[in-house]
Amino acid sequence: MSLEKEQKINRLLNSQPFGVVYLSSWLTENGFSTQLLNRYKKSNWLYSIGTGAWMRVGEKPTYEGAVYALQQQTQSSIHLGGKTALSLLGKAHYLELSIQRIVLFGGSKEKLPAWFNKYDWGLKVNYCSSSFLPSKAGLQSFDQGNFSLQISNPIRALLECLYLSPKRQELVECYEIMEGLNNLRPKQVQELLEQCTSVKVKRLFLYMAEKSKHDWFKFINIDKIDMGKGKRSLVKDGVYIAKYSITIPKVLAEYE
Repeated sequence: MSLEKEQKINRLLNSQPFGVVYLSSWLTENGFSTQLLNRYKKSNWLYSIGTGAWMRVGEKPTYEGAVYALQQQTQSSIHLGGKTALSLLGKAHYLELSIQRIVLFGGSKEKLPAWFNKYDWGLKVNYCSSSFLPSKAGLQSFDQGNFSLQISNPIRALLECLYLSPKRQELVECYEIMEGLNNLRPKQVQELLEQCTSVKVKRLFLYMAEKSKHDWFKFINIDKIDMGKGKRSLVKDGVYIAKYSITIPKVLAEYE
Protein backbone atom coordinates (compact mmCIF):
# COMPACT_ATOMS: atom_id res chain seq x y z
CA MET A 1 0.00 0.00 0.00
CA SER A 2 1.29 3.43 -0.90
CA LEU A 3 2.46 5.89 1.74
CA GLU A 4 -0.23 8.33 0.57
CA LYS A 5 -3.02 5.82 1.26
CA GLU A 6 -1.51 4.98 4.64
CA GLN A 7 -1.40 8.64 5.58
CA LYS A 8 -4.99 9.12 4.38
CA ILE A 9 -6.44 6.35 6.56
CA ASN A 10 -4.21 7.39 9.46
CA ARG A 11 -5.54 10.95 9.36
CA LEU A 12 -9.13 9.72 9.30
CA LEU A 13 -8.68 7.22 12.13
CA ASN A 14 -6.96 9.83 14.26
CA SER A 15 -9.85 12.25 13.68
CA GLN A 16 -12.20 9.99 15.67
CA PRO A 17 -12.06 9.09 19.38
CA PHE A 18 -10.53 5.81 20.48
CA GLY A 19 -13.00 2.91 20.52
CA VAL A 20 -15.67 4.17 18.13
CA VAL A 21 -17.17 2.26 15.21
CA TYR A 22 -16.56 3.52 11.67
CA LEU A 23 -19.61 3.31 9.40
CA SER A 24 -19.12 2.48 5.72
CA SER A 25 -21.51 5.26 4.72
CA TRP A 26 -19.41 7.81 6.61
CA LEU A 27 -16.16 6.40 5.27
CA THR A 28 -17.53 6.61 1.72
CA GLU A 29 -18.51 10.24 2.26
CA ASN A 30 -14.92 10.88 3.28
CA GLY A 31 -13.50 9.39 0.12
CA PHE A 32 -12.96 5.74 1.04
CA SER A 33 -14.45 3.35 -1.51
CA THR A 34 -15.43 -0.23 -0.68
CA GLN A 35 -12.44 -1.42 -2.71
CA LEU A 36 -10.10 0.80 -0.73
CA LEU A 37 -11.59 -0.32 2.59
CA ASN A 38 -11.00 -3.96 1.66
CA ARG A 39 -7.40 -3.07 0.89
CA TYR A 40 -7.08 -1.47 4.34
CA LYS A 41 -8.55 -4.65 5.78
CA LYS A 42 -5.93 -6.79 4.02
CA SER A 43 -3.23 -4.39 5.22
CA ASN A 44 -4.43 -4.84 8.83
CA TRP A 45 -5.65 -1.28 9.36
CA LEU A 46 -9.34 -2.09 9.74
CA TYR A 47 -11.54 -5.10 10.44
CA SER A 48 -15.25 -5.58 9.88
CA ILE A 49 -17.75 -6.18 12.70
CA GLY A 50 -20.63 -6.61 10.26
CA THR A 51 -21.86 -5.30 6.94
CA GLY A 52 -21.41 -1.54 6.99
CA ALA A 53 -19.34 -1.24 10.17
CA TRP A 54 -15.58 -1.25 10.80
CA MET A 55 -13.16 -1.01 13.69
CA ARG A 56 -9.56 0.06 13.92
CA VAL A 57 -7.31 -2.95 14.42
CA GLY A 58 -6.33 -3.22 18.08
CA GLU A 59 -9.60 -1.78 19.35
CA LYS A 60 -12.64 -3.73 20.58
CA PRO A 61 -16.14 -2.47 19.78
CA THR A 62 -18.47 -1.39 22.58
CA TYR A 63 -22.12 -0.47 22.40
CA GLU A 64 -21.18 3.06 23.50
CA GLY A 65 -18.80 3.40 20.57
CA ALA A 66 -21.49 2.08 18.26
CA VAL A 67 -24.12 4.54 19.52
CA TYR A 68 -21.57 7.35 19.15
CA ALA A 69 -21.08 6.38 15.50
CA LEU A 70 -24.82 6.45 14.84
CA GLN A 71 -25.16 9.86 16.48
CA GLN A 72 -22.09 11.54 15.04
CA GLN A 73 -21.63 9.85 11.67
CA THR A 74 -25.29 9.62 10.59
CA GLN A 75 -26.92 12.31 12.80
CA SER A 76 -29.28 9.64 14.13
CA SER A 77 -31.47 10.45 17.14
CA ILE A 78 -30.97 6.93 18.54
CA HIS A 79 -29.88 7.33 22.15
CA LEU A 80 -29.60 5.61 25.51
CA GLY A 81 -32.89 6.21 27.28
CA GLY A 82 -35.30 4.92 29.91
CA LYS A 83 -33.75 3.06 32.82
CA THR A 84 -30.34 2.95 31.12
CA ALA A 85 -30.09 6.74 31.04
CA LEU A 86 -31.38 6.98 34.61
CA SER A 87 -28.72 4.48 35.75
CA LEU A 88 -25.94 6.40 34.01
CA LEU A 89 -27.14 9.61 35.69
CA GLY A 90 -27.38 7.95 39.10
CA LYS A 91 -31.16 8.31 39.20
CA ALA A 92 -32.21 4.66 39.00
CA HIS A 93 -33.93 3.29 42.08
CA TYR A 94 -32.05 0.00 42.01
CA LEU A 95 -28.28 0.00 41.52
CA GLU A 96 -27.16 -2.62 39.00
CA LEU A 97 -23.82 -4.19 39.82
CA SER A 98 -23.31 -5.02 36.15
CA ILE A 99 -25.21 -3.87 33.09
CA GLN A 100 -27.06 -6.79 31.53
CA ARG A 101 -29.48 -4.81 29.37
CA ILE A 102 -29.57 -1.43 27.68
CA VAL A 103 -32.59 0.53 26.51
CA LEU A 104 -32.29 2.53 23.29
CA PHE A 105 -34.87 4.93 21.89
CA GLY A 106 -35.06 6.35 18.39
CA GLY A 107 -37.47 8.11 16.09
CA SER A 108 -40.53 6.33 14.69
CA LYS A 109 -38.84 5.84 11.30
CA GLU A 110 -35.42 4.91 12.66
CA LYS A 111 -34.17 1.35 12.89
CA LEU A 112 -31.04 -0.12 14.37
CA PRO A 113 -28.68 -1.23 11.59
CA ALA A 114 -28.40 -4.97 10.99
CA TRP A 115 -24.75 -4.99 12.10
CA PHE A 116 -25.77 -3.49 15.45
CA ASN A 117 -28.49 -6.09 15.98
CA LYS A 118 -26.30 -9.01 14.96
CA TYR A 119 -23.20 -8.13 16.94
CA ASP A 120 -22.82 -9.73 20.38
CA TRP A 121 -22.38 -6.79 22.78
CA GLY A 122 -22.43 -9.08 25.80
CA LEU A 123 -25.79 -7.74 26.93
CA LYS A 124 -29.40 -7.55 25.77
CA VAL A 125 -30.41 -4.57 23.65
CA ASN A 126 -34.01 -3.35 23.90
CA TYR A 127 -34.82 -0.87 21.16
CA CYS A 128 -37.96 1.26 20.94
CA SER A 129 -38.78 3.50 17.99
CA SER A 130 -41.44 6.09 18.75
CA SER A 131 -42.59 9.63 18.07
CA PHE A 132 -44.31 10.40 21.37
CA LEU A 133 -41.60 13.00 22.01
CA PRO A 134 -39.63 15.12 19.51
CA SER A 135 -36.59 13.09 18.51
CA LYS A 136 -33.95 15.30 20.12
CA ALA A 137 -35.91 17.05 22.88
CA GLY A 138 -34.79 16.41 26.44
CA LEU A 139 -31.37 15.00 25.59
CA GLN A 140 -28.15 15.85 27.39
CA SER A 141 -24.47 15.20 26.88
CA PHE A 142 -22.91 12.37 28.89
CA ASP A 143 -19.13 11.95 29.13
CA GLN A 144 -17.90 8.45 28.25
CA GLY A 145 -14.23 9.25 28.76
CA ASN A 146 -12.97 9.30 25.18
CA PHE A 147 -16.15 10.84 23.83
CA SER A 148 -19.59 12.11 24.81
CA LEU A 149 -22.99 10.62 24.00
CA GLN A 150 -26.40 12.18 23.81
CA ILE A 151 -28.64 10.43 26.34
CA SER A 152 -32.06 11.19 27.82
CA ASN A 153 -32.11 13.65 30.70
CA PRO A 154 -33.94 12.45 33.85
CA ILE A 155 -37.30 13.90 32.76
CA ARG A 156 -37.28 12.36 29.31
CA ALA A 157 -35.89 9.08 30.68
CA LEU A 158 -38.80 8.72 33.11
CA LEU A 159 -41.28 9.64 30.37
CA GLU A 160 -39.71 6.86 28.28
CA CYS A 161 -40.10 4.42 31.18
CA LEU A 162 -43.77 5.36 31.45
CA TYR A 163 -44.15 4.91 27.70
CA LEU A 164 -42.96 1.30 28.10
CA SER A 165 -45.26 0.68 31.07
CA PRO A 166 -46.95 -1.44 32.19
CA LYS A 167 -45.92 -4.28 29.86
CA ARG A 168 -42.19 -3.58 29.58
CA GLN A 169 -41.64 -1.46 32.67
CA GLU A 170 -43.14 -1.83 36.14
CA LEU A 171 -45.16 1.17 37.24
CA VAL A 172 -44.17 0.89 40.89
CA GLU A 173 -40.52 1.16 39.91
CA CYS A 174 -41.39 4.23 37.81
CA TYR A 175 -42.94 5.79 40.89
CA GLU A 176 -39.90 4.95 43.01
CA ILE A 177 -37.75 6.71 40.41
CA MET A 178 -40.12 9.69 40.44
CA GLU A 179 -39.74 9.95 44.22
CA GLY A 180 -36.03 10.59 43.78
CA LEU A 181 -36.47 13.34 41.19
CA ASN A 182 -36.99 16.14 43.68
CA ASN A 183 -34.85 18.76 41.96
CA LEU A 184 -36.26 18.87 38.45
CA ARG A 185 -36.58 22.22 36.71
CA PRO A 186 -40.29 23.04 36.28
CA LYS A 187 -39.67 24.79 32.96
CA GLN A 188 -38.03 21.70 31.47
CA VAL A 189 -40.80 19.48 32.81
CA GLN A 190 -43.46 21.81 31.39
CA GLU A 191 -41.83 21.92 27.96
CA LEU A 192 -41.48 18.15 27.61
CA LEU A 193 -45.02 17.47 28.84
CA GLU A 194 -46.41 19.99 26.37
CA GLN A 195 -44.46 18.30 23.55
CA CYS A 196 -45.41 14.77 24.61
CA THR A 197 -48.18 13.20 22.51
CA SER A 198 -48.89 10.18 24.73
CA VAL A 199 -51.91 10.85 26.94
CA LYS A 200 -51.09 7.81 29.07
CA VAL A 201 -47.57 9.03 29.74
CA LYS A 202 -48.63 12.57 30.66
CA ARG A 203 -51.37 11.44 33.02
CA LEU A 204 -49.11 8.94 34.77
CA PHE A 205 -46.25 11.43 35.09
CA LEU A 206 -48.48 14.11 36.64
CA TYR A 207 -50.19 11.63 38.94
CA MET A 208 -46.83 10.35 40.20
CA ALA A 209 -45.38 13.85 40.56
CA GLU A 210 -48.34 14.99 42.63
CA LYS A 211 -48.30 11.81 44.71
CA SER A 212 -44.57 12.38 45.41
CA LYS A 213 -45.34 15.90 46.72
CA HIS A 214 -42.40 17.45 44.88
CA ASP A 215 -42.04 21.22 45.29
CA TRP A 216 -41.55 21.69 41.54
CA PHE A 217 -44.96 20.18 40.80
CA LYS A 218 -46.78 23.30 42.04
CA PHE A 219 -45.16 25.28 39.21
CA ILE A 220 -46.51 23.02 36.45
CA ASN A 221 -49.37 24.58 34.47
CA ILE A 222 -51.59 21.57 33.70
CA ASP A 223 -53.99 23.75 31.70
CA LYS A 224 -51.31 24.07 29.00
CA ILE A 225 -50.87 20.30 28.74
CA ASP A 226 -53.19 18.36 26.43
CA MET A 227 -54.52 15.61 28.68
CA GLY A 228 -56.75 14.09 26.02
CA LYS A 229 -60.29 12.87 26.54
CA GLY A 230 -61.81 9.72 27.93
CA LYS A 231 -60.56 7.21 30.45
CA ARG A 232 -57.37 5.17 30.27
CA SER A 233 -57.23 1.74 31.91
CA LEU A 234 -53.75 0.31 32.37
CA VAL A 235 -54.77 -2.82 34.25
CA LYS A 236 -57.85 -4.89 34.98
CA ASP A 237 -59.40 -4.60 38.44
CA GLY A 238 -57.20 -1.62 39.30
CA VAL A 239 -57.90 1.62 41.15
CA TYR A 240 -59.51 4.47 39.24
CA ILE A 241 -57.91 7.89 39.77
CA ALA A 242 -60.67 10.34 38.87
CA LYS A 243 -58.48 13.46 38.65
CA TYR A 244 -56.37 11.94 35.88
CA SER A 245 -58.98 9.53 34.47
CA ILE A 246 -56.67 6.53 34.71
CA THR A 247 -57.00 3.09 36.24
CA ILE A 248 -53.73 2.00 37.83
CA PRO A 249 -52.54 -1.10 39.71
CA LYS A 250 -53.77 -1.28 43.30
CA VAL A 251 -50.19 -1.71 44.54
CA LEU A 252 -49.27 1.67 43.02
CA ALA A 253 -52.33 3.46 44.36
CA GLU A 254 -51.60 2.18 47.89
CA TYR A 255 -47.84 2.66 47.71
CA GLU A 256 -46.45 4.95 50.41
